[in-house]
Amino acid sequence: QSVVKDLLEQTEPRRVDFIASATMDVPVAELAHRIADRLGFSLTEFRQRTDVRSAFTYLREKVEESGTFVLLLGNLGSYQTNIPANIFRGYAIADPIAPFVVVNDQDAHVAWAFTVLHELTHLWLGTSGVSGGSADIQIESYCNSVAGEMLLPGSEMSGLRFLSRASLQETIEAVAQFASARNVSRPMVAYKLLRIGIITNARWRELDNHYEEEWHLAQARPTTKDGNDGGPSYYVVKRHRLGHALLDLVKNALAEGFLTHTKAGQVLGVKPRNVDPLISMAGMRGSF
Repeated sequence: QSVVKDLLEQTEPRRVDFIASATMDVPVAELAHRIADRLGFSLTEFRQRTDVRSAFTYLREKVEESGTFVLLLGNLGSYQTNIPANIFRGYAIADPIAPFVVVNDQDAHVAWAFTVLHELTHLWLGTSGVSGGSADIQIESYCNSVAGEMLLPGSEMSGLRFLSRASLQETIEAVAQFASARNVSRPMVAYKLLRIGIITNARWRELDNHYEEEWHLAQARPTTKDGNDGGPSYYVVKRHRLGHALLDLVKNALAEGFLTHTKAGQVLGVKPRNVDPLISMAGMRGSF
């Protein structure tokens, strides 16, 4: 982040206007509207994307266009050092020149969009830090509420009021259908149902335990690969984790002589010889 900040100050001096532009005195719905308006984020378009990955890509593009770098990082360089999502889901660096949002890609894909918006709210508040650990409960709750309002406005929840009298299985099925239609996670819907009083705390805990058990079962299953397809290449995966904004900046800085391959490798987390293959497709939006 410090290298990126130095580069930006040398090549394109600017300040990201929304950093520390709000406080928790701003009503949740109002700040959610401000953020969506500043990003040019359309909830309709987000939901029209074919799946949660595509919806996240749309949101990420909007956030990066706003001047924020969005990275997917969930380990210390290899799968042997994966950091579980219960340790951290994301973190924010609220710098007015080079703001960063990092999402733990060990978390479920469907949770990434919520995490980005949660961390983006931290940037609007001007607060850096890790989310998911022992953080300020009041700030975390406020950021959750803003992110939740952006992806799932409270006005849409009235159709689920029948769940106050439903069985656990009926609730599980209704929440799954409701969440899938909106490209959001089931735990997020369940938590919002709790917050607005449609379900009890006891029912929410049942749902939370159900989703956690499903997640652990899914993680325990061995991953299988088709014999004809070994999955995406190392460079495709790495580009996806770093994001277009960072790759484009490094590519341009190298071309203009502001950055050496050694320093570029440090920024991108690769060896100097891997920098050129990695950035060769930077700027091509279909590359991941």
